[in-house]
Amino acid sequence: MTRVVLATRNEGKVVELRRILEAAGLDIHLVGMDQFPDVPDVVETGSTFAENALLKARAVYEATGLVAVADDSGLVVEALNGMPGILSARWAGRHGDDQANLDLVLAQLSDLPDERRGAAFVCAAAAVGPDAEEIAAGTIVGSLIREPRGTNGFGYDPIFVPDGYDITTAEMSAEDKDAISHRGEAFRAIAPLLAGMVS
Repeated sequence: MTRVVLATRNEGKVVELRRILEAAGLDIHLVGMDQFPDVPDVVETGSTFAENALLKARAVYEATGLVAVADDSGLVVEALNGMPGILSARWAGRHGDDQANLDLVLAQLSDLPDERRGAAFVCAAAAVGPDAEEIAAGTIVGSLIREPRGTNGFGYDPIFVPDGYDITTAEMSAEDKDAISHRGEAFRAIAPLLAGMVS
C-alpha cells in the first residue's frame, strides 16, 4: 500500500480524506503530519487558496519524499467582502482558535439581517509528486446563522447552513457532509489525479 502524506496536523482532515480515498477505491495509506514531527509547519504566504495548497504540498513533498496532498480552505462571507477567506484559520489573530474565529465572525455580522448573511466554504486541494502537480477546487454555498449548532464539525461548521438545508454542517453526519462539502468536492476531484501519481 502506497503511503501518501496529507499536509496537516488536523486529524479531522486526515480522517475525512481517508474516507474519500476509500470510497474511491484507492489503495492508499494516508498519514498526517503528526507522523513527521520534525517537519515544520508551512507558512501560508500565498494570496489564494490554490497558491497556499500548492505551497504546503510542495514543501511537504520535499521534506518527506512522499507524494503530498494539501488543502487550503476557508469561509468567504459576502458582507465582509469575501473575508475571512484565506485568513479563516487565524481570523481572530491566533492560528487554529476555532471558537475565537467563529465568535469574531458572528460579532461582525451581528447587525445584519438574515438575507445579508450569505457565505460560502471554498477549498483548493493540491497534490505534488515526483513528476506532477495537480490542483482541484470545491465550493459550497449557504448562509450563516446567529448561534452555533451541532458538534460534528470544526471551524465555522456550527454556524454554516448550506443552501437547501435547515441544519448546519456541524449537525450533519460525516458521510452527508462529505457528500456536499467544499473539501469533499475538492478531495474527490483530486483523488483520481492522486491515483495517477502513486501508480
